[in-house]
Amino acid sequence: MVVVEDELSLVFSALADPTRRAILARLALGEATVNQLAEPFDMTQQAVSKHLKVLEQARLISRTRAAQSRPCVLETVRLDAAAEWIERHRRVWADRHDRLAEHLAALRPRDDEEKAE
Repeated sequence: MVVVEDELSLVFSALADPTRRAILARLALGEATVNQLAEPFDMTQQAVSKHLKVLEQARLISRTRAAQSRPCVLETVRLDAAAEWIERHRRVWADRHDRLAEHLAALRPRDDEEKAE
């Protein structure tokens, strides 16, 4: 098993699971307890708690204390870092795609000339 150590890898690893993404989507609406987060899923509360631990390790959520409960809260700082990484790489690939399109467009007149001969 590969040990993931850097924060961005932890974030993307946590986001790779659809249940964890659904939990984050729910927490985007506001804080929630483990029971509230477990309601829409056909899984045990323990299974949801394991997903929450992964999200906590990636620092995508935190738990606060309110009387007897420990509601979960979305932490957007790590999501912002992941979005910045994606945007930076999207721009690199978009630039490369644009240059390839320009190069192919420049080749077309030559192709047309060669076909005419």
